[in-house]
Parts: sequence; structure tokens; C-alpha cells
Amino acid sequence: MATQTPAARPSRIGSAVMAGLGLVRGPFGRGRRRRQEELLLELLRQLTLMTEEMRRANLIQQYRLSVEQMDRAIDDPSLAAAMSTLRGLSEHRRRQMIFANRQYGVLLMAHRVGVYDWDELVGQLRVLCRNEVFAEYWASTVEHRRSVPDESLESRVGSVVDAMLEDLRDDPDEWWVVGSGEE
Repeated sequence: MATQTPAARPSRIGSAVMAGLGLVRGPFGRGRRRRQEELLLELLRQLTLMTEEMRRANLIQQYRLSVEQMDRAIDDPSLAAAMSTLRGLSEHRRRQMIFANRQYGVLLMAHRVGVYDWDELVGQLRVLCRNEVFAEYWASTVEHRRSVPDESLESRVGSVVDAMLEDLRDDPDEWWVVGSGEE
């Protein structure tokens, strides 16, 4: 009968190896878990960015459809009459009002998708406010803006445009001094 020494028993050697692996795996296990958490956070960040980009793409596509309709209305007086809610305008003036609306919309869209920051948007609006057709469009559509929620971008922009047009009426030579407002 052969005797085995306790150090040579497979179960004890296996236990010692397993215990040693446990000590070695411990720090690596925590590192792997941390790395997995970092990867998960990065995936969530990328998903958030992709979701925002999809929202912007949908917004641009919706705006593109609106612009196509406005362009068709500008080209065809019968469509312009169907699109516009303004009364008492000649065909020519109605087309100009639709175009003024289109220009205003272009500026808002540029801000929404990040082409213009707030100050750049305000600067572009200052120039647009110098246009007499736009000023008439703005005055004619004041009722349209009453239903816009106060916390919306369009409401904040509308307040800035109202102030610009008022300042421009009061002192046309100082139109550029209007404050940039706050976003």
C-alpha cells in the first residue's frame, strides 16, 4: 500500500491552485467589472448621441417637407391662398409673407440643429428685422404666436424679435444695440 504525503494529494494541490487563482483573479475581476461599467457608460453616451442625432434628422426632414410646401405656395398663387391665414393681401404680398415666414423658420431651424448658437441666431434676426416685409409679416402674425407655450424656443425668440422691432421703430440708427437676450 502506498502512502501519500499530504502535500502531494491532488485535492490539496488543486485547492491551493484554486486559492492562488482566486487571489490573482480578485484584482483582475474588479478591473474587469470596472471596465464593463466604463463600456456600458460609453455605450449609453453613444446611444444618447445617436438618439439626439436621429431627433435632429427627423426635425430637418419635417422642416424640409414644410419648406417644399412653402416653395410650391410661393410658385402657385392658388396654393399660397390655401396655405396663408392672412387676409386682404395681394397674391404678390401673400407670397412675400410666406417667404418671410420661410426665412424666419430657416433661422430657427439653424439654431435648433446647432448651426447657430444663441448669439448668432440673435444677430441673424437683427438683420432680418431690418426688412420691411418681415416686419409686416411679424405684425400680421402676432395672433399666431399667442398660442405658443411660454417656455418654448419660439416664444423666447418671439420676445427677442418683438423687442428688436420695437427698438428699431424707436431709433432705427441704434437697431444693433439691442441686447442679445438669454436663451
